[in-house]
Amino acid sequence: MNNKGVYKTLTTAILVCVFCQISHCQVSKTALNQDPKLEQLLNEKRKINSSITINDRYKIQIFNGNNETSKKTLLDFKKENKDVDATIVFSTPLYKVWVGNFKARIEAEKYLLGLKKKYPNAFLVNPNK
Repeated sequence: MNNKGVYKTLTTAILVCVFCQISHCQVSKTALNQDPKLEQLLNEKRKINSSITINDRYKIQIFNGNNETSKKTLLDFKKENKDVDATIVFSTPLYKVWVGNFKARIEAEKYLLGLKKKYPNAFLVNPNK
């Protein structure tokens, strides 16, 4: 081997050793301290979320589409109907805006008739069925 070959081999060996040492120095350990109340809060939120879509009440769907338009539709509805429950429900791949929380079907149908003027594609939803 000539001097250039020995020099390249030696340089490569030194660089490999240096990079191996550097890579081993970057090991870190992270400890996560979580407040126990956070898990309790998450469990409460899960209970609330499950009760929104699965109950014995009727709702009216006024929109079905993308996320941004559903948010706009929800805000517009809430501006005009402050006393009526309204929420966005995601069902792959669409977002749906559900309004109302009616115990009786007849009550929901009466409200639906009024909504049909502004939301012609609105229809009655019974989440359990």
